Amino acid sequence: MAEDIIKLTPPITDEIVASLKAGDRVSITGVIYSARDAAHKRLVDLIEKGEELPIDIKGQIIYYMGPSPAKPGHAIGSAGPTTSYRMDAYSPTLNEHGLKGAIGKGARGPEVVEAMKKYKGVYFTATGGAAALISQSIKKADIVAYEDLGAEAIRRLEVEDFRCIVAQDCHGGNYYEIGVNEYRRD
Repeated sequence: MAEDIIKLTPPITDEIVASLKAGDRVSITGVIYSARDAAHKRLVDLIEKGEELPIDIKGQIIYYMGPSPAKPGHAIGSAGPTTSYRMDAYSPTLNEHGLKGAIGKGARGPEVVEAMKKYKGVYFTATGGAAALISQSIKKADIVAYEDLGAEAIRRLEVEDFRCIVAQDCHGGNYYEIGVNEYRRD
């Protein structure tokens, strides 16, 4: 029997986020953005100053990734997920201002979990160590903000069949806990 894959096309809505549950397998096709901690800090600084962001984050998904340089003929180099807790200080503010999803690796802190519940957000995990494979799903990558940050610049990524798993949902479901409990030997 084929595994059910939920197909998503950003931007995503509160209703779509609410339909996702920890452990769901998803395939994303469309536009997502990449950003890491330095870019997140700049975005939050702009929000705190009441200034306009360089990208519209409403309904969007940010992939925590800093790629390696692209080889000739490729859109991007290796594109594996970055450890997500580094963005935890900034994520609640971005969720409050409309960001709906994030992709990374590792569990999120309690403040992020509460923000996802309150503002209808979802956290996806991508497979660490599969950077070359993941890069095959990225068909186009353009720097759209903070070019001075190099690999940490914000990129607009056009993705096709980008596979990930719902790690933490807006209902408090946590696949990291579910997985441990499922395989625990008592």
